[in-house]
Amino acid sequence: MSCPIVKNYLDGHHVKYNTIKHSPAYTAQEVAQSAHIPGKEMAKCVMVKADSKLVMVVLPANTHINFTALEKSLGAKHVTLASEYEFKNKFPDCDVGAMPPLGHLFSIDMFVTDDLMKDDKIAFNAGTHDELFEMQLKDFMTLESPTVIHC
Repeated sequence: MSCPIVKNYLDGHHVKYNTIKHSPAYTAQEVAQSAHIPGKEMAKCVMVKADSKLVMVVLPANTHINFTALEKSLGAKHVTLASEYEFKNKFPDCDVGAMPPLGHLFSIDMFVTDDLMKDDKIAFNAGTHDELFEMQLKDFMTLESPTVIHC
């Protein structure tokens, strides 16, 4: 079952979405395969520390972060992966590692890579390891208004 705070956020903003149940999976690529979603549509959230500030980077499941390019895009001197300990309490009612790319909901600065902008749809964890939300990319962009970066 999806994280209630996430579902309520989407419903409260009248966003159209589909719910996709899948077998439990823990990496973005595994989730995409389990849900039969192309890796380029499956958004994975990576929590990083940019000069000690916690931020979310959202990119397609089938890509990786280039940290040198990310530092340049964020204007940061040093970017590292954040540990689960550093961010697990930022996403109440969500399973650790299954956080959705909803920066406004969780008061976290969020950046989306330009690679994610190449498709009309986006799918992402619904706050659990066995359910996704899928929506039109334009609706996601309107809802979140994230900063688009290259990395």
